[in-house]
Amino acid sequence: MRKPTMSQVAFLILESARPRQWLKNLSLYAPLVFWGELFRPDGFSKVSKAVVLFCFVSSAVYLINDVIDADRDRRHPFKKNRPIAAGKLSARLALFAAAILLALGLGAAFFLEFYFFFPILAYFLLQIFYSFWLRQVIILDALVIAFGFILRVFAGAWVLPVPLSSWLVLSVIGLALLLAFGKRRSERTILAAEGLSLKTRKILEHYPDTLLDATISMSAAYAIISYSLFAFQTSPLPATPFFETYLPATIARPKLMMLTVPLVIYSVARYLYVIYEKKEGESPEKVLLSDYPLLASVIIWSLSVVGIIYWL
Repeated sequence: MRKPTMSQVAFLILESARPRQWLKNLSLYAPLVFWGELFRPDGFSKVSKAVVLFCFVSSAVYLINDVIDADRDRRHPFKKNRPIAAGKLSARLALFAAAILLALGLGAAFFLEFYFFFPILAYFLLQIFYSFWLRQVIILDALVIAFGFILRVFAGAWVLPVPLSSWLVLSVIGLALLLAFGKRRSERTILAAEGLSLKTRKILEHYPDTLLDATISMSAAYAIISYSLFAFQTSPLPATPFFETYLPATIARPKLMMLTVPLVIYSVARYLYVIYEKKEGESPEKVLLSDYPLLASVIIWSLSVVGIIYWL
């Protein structure tokens, strides 16, 4: 077999680093956006650097995870094509790349903001425990995924630093649990469709469809209710002469963030449709980029939030 060139090795490392997963790290921007400092150059720059460092650390975790899972991935219909499982990238080289990314991510995090170092370190340690043990514990594996999102949001708040709404954190928990349990449901569906045993992912043997359906419904309702309360609790706009003159006193200070709740309801319902009807959802970031109605609703929601907070 011909030895791969440096550019080919670099591409294989990048592929194993899973760039699509970097979308999850955009959640660090949430505190910046909702605190009203998105267009403050120094704040935006600082959070952007934090996102890059989180990408370094999360990619290091994926490389380590792929080395650990290489044998199991070879029995999976899709994961068998990952560079390490397919034998295109050696485990030694993958671990070397992971060490470099980890050193860069954690080292720069310490100098970027002292408090930011702790959530990013906690994220790395949590993911290592997850790879070796926690992912084999039913329900706890999904809770760990949700806690990873919480750490990202807190990291975005601590790097500035700014206060963080409790309802925003609860909304993130609900969404993360929905994605985690939806991922498990889709994995079971895909393996069943391929006629493969659930032993390629042992944790799936302990997740009956009825339990997953119940937890998915619970998480979806929890996410919608938490976000609705967050939107309602968001500070109203200052009363203007127009509002005070032409609107009743009860709505003279309108809570316009409530207008984004239907978009969240649609997005959650669309994700459920993707899981149950399109039989997808094993990779939430892939679903977001490939399901255009869901992508459009997320974009419209993002623009609506920015418009309401910064321009109305």
